[in-house]
Amino acid sequence: MGKRPLVRRRGRGGLQFRVAATGKIAPAKYPSFELSENHEGEIIDLVHERGRDVPLAKVRFNDGSTSFIPAVLGAKVGSHIQFGLKSKIDDGNVISIQNIPDGTTVCNIEKQFGDGGSFMKSAGTSATVFSHEDKGVTIKLRSGKFTTLNPKNRAMIGTLSGGGAVSYTHLRAHETRHDLVCRL
Repeated sequence: MGKRPLVRRRGRGGLQFRVAATGKIAPAKYPSFELSENHEGEIIDLVHERGRDVPLAKVRFNDGSTSFIPAVLGAKVGSHIQFGLKSKIDDGNVISIQNIPDGTTVCNIEKQFGDGGSFMKSAGTSATVFSHEDKGVTIKLRSGKFTTLNPKNRAMIGTLSGGGAVSYTHLRAHETRHDLVCRL
């Protein structure tokens, strides 16, 4: 008879194919602010979440709410970030992509407005704002592909931190196996 292919076994579901919920802190996405609102927040903590290479920044906003967002390179406790259309073009600030100039490096880009970021969320990744057109804003992804998005979608300026977390050579075979087991 033979075995069922891996794809069919995954489709059935089962505990060995599901992500462990233990060790998860919170969803890593933007808070649900209106596009016209401007908010400023302070990074009060950088935390590690199990199963994720990029650290999460715990941000307290001026209205008292807190949120967890992926941290960019150079983020540190006590630094300030801005949300809104009038934000500066500085690392860590979250702006609508219609206001970001061409050639700017961005990360954690929204695919649909309000989803909190779905492109370029893994450690060390970034994309580039390529051009602004009538039908939308064109983004050049890390793979070299281009995608056109709604100009209202938000993105974070900069490159996500945590790059190079697994870019070292293993000298012994058991080290590789140990790393693979520990990432689960």
